[in-house]
Amino acid sequence: MSLRPYEVLAAQRLLPVLRSVDAEEAVRTTRTLLAAGCRAVELTTSVPGWAGAVARTTALTDAPGRPALIGVGTVTTAADAEAALDAGAGFLVSPYPAPEVREVAARRGAAFIEGGCTPGEIAAAVRHSGAAKVFPAHLGGPRFIRSLRAVLPGALLIPTGGITPDEVRTWLAAGATTVGVGTGLPTHPEELAALFADLAAYPAASGGSPPRAPEPGRAAPDAGPGAAPRAEA
Repeated sequence: MSLRPYEVLAAQRLLPVLRSVDAEEAVRTTRTLLAAGCRAVELTTSVPGWAGAVARTTALTDAPGRPALIGVGTVTTAADAEAALDAGAGFLVSPYPAPEVREVAARRGAAFIEGGCTPGEIAAAVRHSGAAKVFPAHLGGPRFIRSLRAVLPGALLIPTGGITPDEVRTWLAAGATTVGVGTGLPTHPEELAALFADLAAYPAASGGSPPRAPEPGRAAPDAGPGAAPRAEA
């Protein structure tokens, strides 16, 4: 089954970001997440032996009735982008603007969530693919996401950095499509499963469905100011 990365991420509402101490830990953690119903996991290039870990975990994502995606984060060079896609990555993520990665993703038809911190960087990432990683998210907080959503109503926004699982709902209420979480996730399979099930049922900001971003290779459509969700006081 072919999965559309942006749709999977928007539906899941929480993206686990793994900065494991080694490849073995990354594989074990990914196995636990997938068993709990997670359909998208991000492994970062800071994990020693990350390419091998990606290749091993992608083999776990084709379980009958439970297809999933393994993404690779902290991708900042063309070489790492090529290696990640060769290993089977379902999407790429950078922490800041990365033109080299953008070019590789476009050439190979891969989903790329480019990082940005300023409104200009985030808007540029959205123009390229409809999606942006807002990093480091703790600098602006949920109110920053609410302001971005007012001017980028159709964007897939993924705040990441300094966010704990118990804060995810606050970020979703502010307008985040999905929230990247690197620490504090439950380790017990049943608790993990309950967390993903609960967040998957969480309503999108302003009561609508999650913003729909275009798939790789298609530019994000312009949205008029009337499409922006109502900001909370």
